[in-house]
Amino acid sequence: MALAMMRIGETRVIQEFHGREEMRRHLQDMGFMKGETIQVVGENPSGLILVVKGVRVALNRGLASQIMVA
Repeated sequence: MALAMMRIGETRVIQEFHGREEMRRHLQDMGFMKGETIQVVGENPSGLILVVKGVRVALNRGLASQIMVA
């Protein structure tokens, strides 16, 4: 399932990334790694507010749809 489909309060594990290599590197630089736990703590009209490695990160839905979680 895509990260963009998660609801507030859900916690899942990152499985894979879709998209261009530069986008994958950018996400990895922000802490999004395969096997990492991710939680949705809020949302706004343009995207999601997530906790990754104990840090809150805002991510637009376009990027969130490129991250697959389980």
